[in-house]
Amino acid sequence: MSERVYLYDTTLRDGAQTQGVDFSASDKLRIARALDALGIDYIEGGWPGANPTDDAFFAEPPKFRRSRLTAFGMTRRAGRSADNDPGLNAILAAPVAAATMVGKCWDFQVEVALGIELDENLRMIADSVAHALTRVPEVMFDAEHFFDGYRANPAYAVEALKAAYAAGARWMVLCDTNGGMLPADIAAIVAAVIAAGIPGSHLGIHCHNDSDNAVANSLAAVTAGVRQVQGTINGLGERCGNANLLSIIPNLMLKMGFDTGLDADDLKGLTAISRALDEVLDRVPNKRQPYVGASAFAHKGGLHVSAVAKDPRCYEHIDPTLVGNSRTIVVSDQAGRSNMVSRLSDLGLSIDSVKREALVKVVEQMQVSFDPHAVTDLVDLIKRLEHEGYAYDQATASFELLIRRALGEVPDYFKLERYRVIDERRPGENGKWLTLSEATLRVLVGGREYMEVGEGNGPVHAFDVALRKALTGAYPELEALELADYRVRIVESTAGTGAKTRVTIESTDGAGRRWITVGVHTNVLEASLEALQDSITTMLFRVRGRG
Repeated sequence: MSERVYLYDTTLRDGAQTQGVDFSASDKLRIARALDALGIDYIEGGWPGANPTDDAFFAEPPKFRRSRLTAFGMTRRAGRSADNDPGLNAILAAPVAAATMVGKCWDFQVEVALGIELDENLRMIADSVAHALTRVPEVMFDAEHFFDGYRANPAYAVEALKAAYAAGARWMVLCDTNGGMLPADIAAIVAAVIAAGIPGSHLGIHCHNDSDNAVANSLAAVTAGVRQVQGTINGLGERCGNANLLSIIPNLMLKMGFDTGLDADDLKGLTAISRALDEVLDRVPNKRQPYVGASAFAHKGGLHVSAVAKDPRCYEHIDPTLVGNSRTIVVSDQAGRSNMVSRLSDLGLSIDSVKREALVKVVEQMQVSFDPHAVTDLVDLIKRLEHEGYAYDQATASFELLIRRALGEVPDYFKLERYRVIDERRPGENGKWLTLSEATLRVLVGGREYMEVGEGNGPVHAFDVALRKALTGAYPELEALELADYRVRIVESTAGTGAKTRVTIESTDGAGRRWITVGVHTNVLEASLEALQDSITTMLFRVRGRG
């Protein structure tokens, strides 16, 4: 039976320190649920009392099915008792299954940064762990700057760990806080710590990536004996980031034979969770990210393509489907067709049933820069549309509508005849500005014309309100439709404020079903309306079908 290695995710805390990353409480909730579904052992939700976002998250924490929610904070301060330290007790008041406390183990930092005696720091660690165990089921000690501290004073660094261990901490986590260590050094120091009396079954590793060794260092620590690994999704983290769990997990499972608590189906979710996080953050995915990047299993021309066609093992270290990714043959039209065949098969459709003439008619209704009559087949069409900015790998609902419209399966549930949107900004009370958007539209439903007016906190919201008012009489099921997410991304940046934009909308029907639609236009409102109308049409098609 393979040995167990526990996974600890700190995306919501350490990852939030990434430059340009700003999680909302709802963002954190969405990510936490995805991590729980994946099967991560510990999910660090943040630092209670540190900021309003973390306070809001812990005020209504998610209910996990598989994971343990963890709060992060510091050991007690010098000169205070553990039960009289507001910072420590803030993390213990959170409704969590575990608490992680960071403390000093480098004598230099204890004497200079904290300005206290070395023995007092050891008491702070022990007191904090012992007190925390009266409030939460499990306690972890993050030994900050451990490896630098060990190099400077090995005996004291180990004493800090022993103080936490003797007080009952489940995990002593060795932190390469500055990210400057190399794998051989990590392995040697971990081995020395175990030899000093801290069992590997109670040791964790937390690496930063400043020397581009965070993943390698984490794996070296596991080889040396630690049994908990901390990291983030996509390697988020301050400076150069943290160890990337999406590389660590498949390496542990597929290359090193460890049990991480995840099964084969969980492993297939790695690519999806990587892209989901990027979508939440509105970041362009790193195509070259190992295992889960779009280019991780891409092959372009020459001997590589020929060899992969015979046996993918020639140039692929694993089967990409094991991590939920897929192979891409960049220059092969046949490979593109094969990919399309697979996507259509998932919808119960055949590529041969989609005729070129029908595709042309559908694309003529879209505002695209290429000549629809130049389209040769479905593969060619999708490539052209994705070049325009459409992202059908995410917006699967819009992709399905495109195909089913070409097959004549999607009725004209409604037809937008015209619309007008007015934005007004005027002085309000206390010198604050008031903004109001008003949309007026005319829409045909079943041959009958409706004109409605909607107000909202933005033009898209106002349009959505007006369209719902016009449609819900004929289609009462739209009362349950909710727009769960709305994102805008520039897909053509050379035109300045006239750049082409892509809008993606995630919708839900109130019964747990979610879908994503996309619109592209130089006018962000037009792009939004395209995605919004696709969202409504998707729900109507799923409820009413061709009738």
